[in-house]
Amino acid sequence: MDRKIEHKTRLRKKHIPWIVGGAFLLIVAAWLIFGDHRSSLRVDSRTLTIAEVKQGEFKDYVRVSGIVQPITTVQLTPLEGGIVQEIVIEEGATVQKGNVIIRLSNPQLNIQILESEASLAEKENFLRNTRVQMEQEKLNLRRERLNLETEVERKKRKFEQTKALYQENLTSKEDYLQAKEDYDLALKSAELVIERQHQDSIFRALQVNNMEINLYSMQRNMTLVRQRVENLNVTSPIDGELGLLDAVLGQSISSGQKVGQINDLSNYKIEAMIDEHYIDRVMRGLSGTFERGGEKYQVQVSKVFPEVRGGQFRTWFTFTGSRPDNIRTGQTYYINLELGQPTQGLIIPRGTFYQTTGGNWIFVVEEGKAVRRPVKIGRQNPQHYEVLEGLTPGERVIISSYEMYRNNEVLIIN
Repeated sequence: MDRKIEHKTRLRKKHIPWIVGGAFLLIVAAWLIFGDHRSSLRVDSRTLTIAEVKQGEFKDYVRVSGIVQPITTVQLTPLEGGIVQEIVIEEGATVQKGNVIIRLSNPQLNIQILESEASLAEKENFLRNTRVQMEQEKLNLRRERLNLETEVERKKRKFEQTKALYQENLTSKEDYLQAKEDYDLALKSAELVIERQHQDSIFRALQVNNMEINLYSMQRNMTLVRQRVENLNVTSPIDGELGLLDAVLGQSISSGQKVGQINDLSNYKIEAMIDEHYIDRVMRGLSGTFERGGEKYQVQVSKVFPEVRGGQFRTWFTFTGSRPDNIRTGQTYYINLELGQPTQGLIIPRGTFYQTTGGNWIFVVEEGKAVRRPVKIGRQNPQHYEVLEGLTPGERVIISSYEMYRNNEVLIIN
């Protein structure tokens, strides 16, 4: 019996590569059209810190740490150099204005004082001798004037007698003329002595005045030199505490050299270093608060230093009300410095993500993954960031560090 032979369609081997290639192209096309091409990374949820975006009050303040310092510190410097002979008051002691802290010795200064005293005594003796000589000269001139005045009277009488005789032709004309000439000469000599006496009087007055001025200057100089001896005692310029003393017995100290400081403990200030990010917002008069022993205390910015060092600038705070009873120099207070009034807005807790993103983007959590999204962060305080753009209330974001996945756009959360 004849059987019907069925012809089976067989896949030839040469067609297989074409079929596999076509399937691969279809898969690639589908991945290109429908796939997620963003770089991703799988992360453990236990390593993440996730926070919720909330609508709330943003308090515009910054927390700074400050060190308590005396309200005033006065440098202790000697007016006169010398060798430390005695340390009267030790470091840390309470001092009153005028208390001697260090006594110095200066042999060279003692020699200068002796020389000044000798020079002053010499000037005084010279002035005394000059005055004696002037008095003697004055007496001599008076004696000479008296003699000349007597001579003038004699010459006058003789001239008058000779004149009368001459008029009666009882004497010669030569005798008359000689008597007249003698009388005129006596008058002129007397006038010269009077003029000399007047000029000498003026000269003596000027000379004595100049010498007295010089002597007065030397006496003042002597007083100043003696005061230099007093300056060998280094004294406290104010009431306070001897906070530092850099001197030892036998040490040579020059004039103006810093040897210590006096702390004025009548009041205190707080010195704080603030991040340069806030330099345009921190100004004199801003208020701040801190807590100590369960009590809250008020301070305000009294001075802002414009210089920035190491990314920080220096400020001083002073108390506007009461201060802690146990306040001591060197204590650390944490001050909440108010930069502005509280406002309503979107806020998220502070986190270490900001160090990586600079507030320009953040990972937003949505259904088992976190997607990178651009945002705009505004102000910040020790607890929150102010969100200006990119997020809505109720969304959840990752606020922990992004250091390990800063280049990824999607995080697959396990």
